[in-house]
Amino acid sequence: MSEERYGEFVLVRRHGHVAELVLDRPKAMNAVSTAMARSVVAACAALGDDRDARVVVVTSSHERAFCVGADLKERNAMTDAELLRSRPLSRGAYTGVLELPMPTIAAVHGYALGGGFELALSCDVIVADDTAVVGLPEVSVGVIPGGGGTQLLPRRVGAARAAELVFSARRVAAPQARELGLVDELVAAGQDREAALALAARMAANSPVGLRAAKRALRLGHGLDLRAGLEVEDAAWRTVAFSGDRAEGVAAFNEKRTPQWPGE
Repeated sequence: MSEERYGEFVLVRRHGHVAELVLDRPKAMNAVSTAMARSVVAACAALGDDRDARVVVVTSSHERAFCVGADLKERNAMTDAELLRSRPLSRGAYTGVLELPMPTIAAVHGYALGGGFELALSCDVIVADDTAVVGLPEVSVGVIPGGGGTQLLPRRVGAARAAELVFSARRVAAPQARELGLVDELVAAGQDREAALALAARMAANSPVGLRAAKRALRLGHGLDLRAGLEVEDAAWRTVAFSGDRAEGVAAFNEKRTPQWPGE
């Protein structure tokens, strides 16, 4: 297993074809400061260009929190002009995760609030343990979810449920979060990272070309009418139909062996 650090607060570990992006600001429960946002942006840029990374898992080094959201102490010390200048960078951290071209999984335990939950929402799948508490409480401090929450949450749970959660600013414990669809898989306390990495390994055994194309079709087609969505799917199919991965996959199936994906 190799490791690479991006700035002070983000670590990327390699587990074969699975990359683990670790939020590593434990003294602040991974509150997203300007420096941490810059680290997330840099790590995502590198991962997006890495053809060897087939799946990314976002985890936390803090024992009691995934991420508590924006660093409000830092925000409180900013002038209005400084806050405005910092906006593209803070937004870039969330879109960096959202726009990763390969499947992404969030491994959530403890608090995942505000921007912390938005980082999880930016992933394709959320695995949470029994200690998880999630929510978008921004209106309780006079702002709104600004890391994609107002757009990503309705896509998960529907407009009315998202409105209730955002307007009430309530926190949701793990069992109810699973019932509402706020998280996708619920595991025993302390098992979120292990379960997410195991799921990622199962995904990463599949064609990297196929994984990226399938994600592209899922993301771009969401919200379109059926005919338009099918056109998106067809375009994605055409990118894989004549690929080396497709040829290898069919050959391996016929020869009853494990595929050796060329990744092209």
